[in-house]
Amino acid sequence: MVWSWVAMASRWGPLVGLAPRCLWLLGAVLLMDASARPANHSSTRERAANREENEILPPDHLNGVKLEMDGHLNRGFHQEVFLGKDLGGFEEDVEPRRSRRKLMVIFSKVDVNTDRKISAKEMQRWIMEKTAEHFQEAMEESKTHFRAVDPDGDGHVSWDEYKVKFLASKGHSEKEVADAIRLNEELKVDEETQEVLENLKDRWYQADSPPADLLLTEEEFLSFLHPEHSRGMLRFMVKEIVRDLDQDGDKQLSLPEFVSLPVGTVENQQGQDIDDNWVKDRKKEFEELIDSNHDGIVTAEELESYMDPMNEYNALNEAKQMIAVADENQNHHLEPEEVLKYSEFFTGSKLVDYARSVHEEF
Repeated sequence: MVWSWVAMASRWGPLVGLAPRCLWLLGAVLLMDASARPANHSSTRERAANREENEILPPDHLNGVKLEMDGHLNRGFHQEVFLGKDLGGFEEDVEPRRSRRKLMVIFSKVDVNTDRKISAKEMQRWIMEKTAEHFQEAMEESKTHFRAVDPDGDGHVSWDEYKVKFLASKGHSEKEVADAIRLNEELKVDEETQEVLENLKDRWYQADSPPADLLLTEEEFLSFLHPEHSRGMLRFMVKEIVRDLDQDGDKQLSLPEFVSLPVGTVENQQGQDIDDNWVKDRKKEFEELIDSNHDGIVTAEELESYMDPMNEYNALNEAKQMIAVADENQNHHLEPEEVLKYSEFFTGSKLVDYARSVHEEF
């Protein structure tokens, strides 16, 4: 459609006159696309943040956890629990044959009994193994970040120490902030930063195991950054999500509440109405996976169980769901041809010529 419009325009004027029209049209198309989908600003915020801020701020996205911190569905979840630490190994520009071979190597590892079929039990075991890889990565990253906010190296980080590093990452003078805190003087920060600080302090209190002293150990700091590593912090994360989505104040979620985005993340109602697929995905997740007793209401306990990445029952359900997506012959197993054909679901990249190449790769 765009190119036919350009061809028509070329009849109306010199070629040089096309540029402004094309740019205008491209801008219009991009604006339409942007307004047609509910926004998840997690990735945008991460890209915009500088390296130092990323080191000390809890991430919005948690690999291997089904919901983002803001309550959005984790769109890459299936790829995360299938690929583990090899998550970035399937780029579109990588040579297709190499990617297919790599995918078949993964298939062979999942296929423990070597019958060239993946069962739900085999996939469950694999999901748990890949989730453990994400856990290990988070622990290693947290150790590095802990050292960045523990300047005296005493093995504990106080709220004030963390606050100094956080405000320094936002452009404030580290010395001036430290002096102001030491002298108990009021800090001049903008309203948005103040709100973030208050939320972080709530989270800090939750991560501080009893008896509370506002000092976090390395283990407590890990749960501060990654709530999936602590039962108490996972519960706190669930509480925050329910608070954001709960519209009638009953501390549980109905289907209409769950398919609505948290306040402030959608710029216009039209954008939410247009994205029927987004609503459909959340409805399916609510009815088939989260609402375990199928009473039309999701309690905090049900949501916590659903979000627990180390829940073996959830891993089995996830395995069955992943198999069902690609199980074209309906034998309740995954075969090499099916994994290659649905490579985009498993890896995020579409690998062409799957049927012809499956025997080559084996």
